[in-house]
Amino acid sequence: MPAVQESSKIFSGTATRYLSEKIAAASGERLGEVAVSRFSDGEFQPSFEETVRGELVFIIQSTFPPSDNLFELLLMVDAARRASAKRIVAVLPYFGFARQDRKDKPRVSIGAKLVANMLTAAGVDRIMTMDLHADQIQGFFEVPVDHLFASTLFLPYIKEMGLKDLIMAAPDTGGTKRANAYAKHLGCDMAICYKQRKVANKVDSMTVIGDVSGKDVVLVDDMVDTAGTLTKAADMMIAEGANSVRAVCTHPVLSGDAYERIEESAITELIVSDTIPLNKEKAEKSTKIKQVSVAPLFADVIKRVSTHESISSHFIIA
Repeated sequence: MPAVQESSKIFSGTATRYLSEKIAAASGERLGEVAVSRFSDGEFQPSFEETVRGELVFIIQSTFPPSDNLFELLLMVDAARRASAKRIVAVLPYFGFARQDRKDKPRVSIGAKLVANMLTAAGVDRIMTMDLHADQIQGFFEVPVDHLFASTLFLPYIKEMGLKDLIMAAPDTGGTKRANAYAKHLGCDMAICYKQRKVANKVDSMTVIGDVSGKDVVLVDDMVDTAGTLTKAADMMIAEGANSVRAVCTHPVLSGDAYERIEESAITELIVSDTIPLNKEKAEKSTKIKQVSVAPLFADVIKRVSTHESISSHFIIA
């Protein structure tokens, strides 16, 4: 029985338009028109410049800082609901506040759960995202979550490198499951970096678990922020006798001195996706950062959601 195509439209938030245009082009769809009115005090109001009545509406916006990006998405979801959209799918290539997935000390918020509550309250019917910092965040929602994996893009890239003495590595114990999944699929060994932090974004000490001597190491992580952990892990791998160190990270937050830190480190190559835009000036100067687009993957999944088809074929590894 042929798939039934729902009438759908794709719209973009301000921060992720660069990616939304690629997704729309890859899916053969036109990107819908959205206008954002801005007031002198900083307040803003997005509006759909075409009808969405009875439509399956996809709204694409990564929620990296500032929080205006998240709030713009919430306003767009609310506007679509009030304009009688049939169903609303929030597409968050990067789900911000995902590091706040639990209470790791007294008197702190669980930011990821709060964001989930706000999106649900605004009126989303479905969430589509990639490489959540913690898988259990899917359970924070009372609506379906399509959780995509960048491994669909990174695994073919790693295979094309043709590294003879490949070993996968996790830059911290939290990434052990991910690194192990890559290692199993590629049929190689894995190593783990054990780190201790006294304050956020600052690694105090680190040790390597596993033999990396004479190996071509590929570190794998869901995001790279200040790049402190990643570069320290790479330098330590080289000190332990590794031939080379590369890294694949889905979300290039790259805050502070991250670009400079990567250039000065032992990392040969850092492969990232385009869920978050790179700093154009710094990225052009970088000789180590390579970007792989998630647009074709999101375009295909958006198409499958609109035709009610399975998306499980995209899950090479979980």
